[in-house]
Amino acid sequence: MEFSSKIIEQAVDAFAQLPGVGKKTALRFVLHVIKQEQYKTDNFSKLINQLKTDLKFCTKCHTISEQDICEICANPLRDEKIICVVQDYRDVLAIENTGLYKGHYHVLGGLISPLEGITPSSLNIESLTTKLEANVINEIILALNATMEGETTSFYIFRKIAPYQVKLSAIARGIAVGDELEYADEVTLGRSILNRIPFDSLLKK
Repeated sequence: MEFSSKIIEQAVDAFAQLPGVGKKTALRFVLHVIKQEQYKTDNFSKLINQLKTDLKFCTKCHTISEQDICEICANPLRDEKIICVVQDYRDVLAIENTGLYKGHYHVLGGLISPLEGITPSSLNIESLTTKLEANVINEIILALNATMEGETTSFYIFRKIAPYQVKLSAIARGIAVGDELEYADEVTLGRSILNRIPFDSLLKK
C-alpha cells in the first residue's frame, strides 16, 4: 500500500498494531481522524494518554483501576472471602454484567502459554497464594477460558493452592470448550457462576 504522506503511512502502521486491525481498517481510522474537528482529535489524544498516565492496577486484585484499590475491592458489601480468578479486565466486566456475583476477583493478567513465552511467574499467581496464607478465603472460583491455555492455568493453580485446603470451584460448563468468557452471553455466564462445581470433579472425567 503506497501513501502520498509519510504521516499517514506512520499513522496507519500505528493503528494496524491494534489487535484485529489490518492495514485497510487502519486507513479508514486515519481518514476518519483527519476529518474530525480539532477539539475531538485533541480529546481523543488526551484520553489515549490518560490510559497510560491515570490508570493503575488494583493492589489487591490486579484489575484496572483509577485508584490504588478498585471500587469492587473497596466495596464493603462484597464478600471478600470468595475470590473469582479470571484472566483479565474483560472477564471482570463480563461477570459483573451478569449482576449475579458478589465476591471479589483476582486478575491473573494472562494465561500460561509456553509458546507465547507466558510462564506462571509472568502471572499474578504468587499474590493469590499470599491471600490464602492470611487465612481469610473460604472459596476460590476458577473462571478461566475453556481453552488449552485456560485448562493448563487452572490445573497449575489447583496444584499450587492444594496445601491450603481451601474450597476450589470451577464455573459450570455452560461455556463451550474453546470459548472465551468475554464472548459468552450474560445469562449463560451468570448460570455458570451460580452452578459452579468442585474443580477436582473435572479432573476425574
